[in-house]
Amino acid sequence: MNPEGIKYHREHTWVKVSGKKATVGITNYAQESLGDIVYIDLPEIDTVVEANSELAEIESTKATSSVISPVSGTVIEVNDELVEAPEIINEDPYGKGWIAVLEIDNPSEVSDLMDASEYEKYVEEEAE
Repeated sequence: MNPEGIKYHREHTWVKVSGKKATVGITNYAQESLGDIVYIDLPEIDTVVEANSELAEIESTKATSSVISPVSGTVIEVNDELVEAPEIINEDPYGKGWIAVLEIDNPSEVSDLMDASEYEKYVEEEAE
């Protein structure tokens, strides 16, 4: 079940926008696919990221994977708790498992992303 009120990127990241701030994380589908997450390399504060480029890197028992930013912006906050306890992403990917907060450069990018039902359909099609 994917929460409503957030937008989804085809690389299995999500974004919740509040004004010019965008909180980013990975989807439940992504964390299930990765398995137990054991390490995350978070971005530095003030890092400028483009939409569709790497925001962070996650290592799990199965693979190392890039976290792709769904929007362009400047990193203004990171979830430092994940450094000591990356498994929080597995436990609560849409809540305590958020990865970073960006100040959005281009709010219109959000309208290009999928809503919950579109993302659910996308995941089903990808699984076929």
